[in-house]
Amino acid sequence: MNPVEPLHIGRNIQRIRKQQQLTLGVLAEKSGVSKAMLSQIESEKVNPTVATVWKIARGLEVELDALLKGGSAPIRKFTVTHSANIETLDTVEDGSHIKVLSPLAMAEDLEIYMLTLEKGGLLRSTPHAPGTEEYLTILEGTVRVTAGDNVTELKTGDFIIYNCDIEHSIENLSSNKSVIHMIVRFPKRHWE
Repeated sequence: MNPVEPLHIGRNIQRIRKQQQLTLGVLAEKSGVSKAMLSQIESEKVNPTVATVWKIARGLEVELDALLKGGSAPIRKFTVTHSANIETLDTVEDGSHIKVLSPLAMAEDLEIYMLTLEKGGLLRSTPHAPGTEEYLTILEGTVRVTAGDNVTELKTGDFIIYNCDIEHSIENLSSNKSVIHMIVRFPKRHWE
């Protein structure tokens, strides 16, 4: 790749990084560009390639032009996943059908599912990473949620938040299927 012509890219990166209150270490983690390289770019000691500037723009969540021309407009997301493209995980033995609604890029950050449990269906889960939480909205049916020693019964329209960094399960108590909207929220990483 050809180096980008000097346009005060380093100063633009530093200004936007500081506006977002990010350390060099955090930006390095988010962009995949080393902390040392970022420091050299910000001090304009090196002339980065277009590929490197693009990675930094993605890490800062701004358009490439923001770094090239000095703006700081954030990237506006508008991601559509049509139902035909939604992945479904079916398990015959426990009677659960899980539709993965969130994009793969969100894995282990924020995961969104549509869970259908057939009559007598039970979804058992091992502990997730420490601090992980699940948010359930019961769209149809009655379920029993167990998380460690905590147990509750929920009906259509009920909502629950619980830590899922322990053994947990969702059991259909209805005579028909139960449908649950589930969000799994992983803890934010501790940045430098």
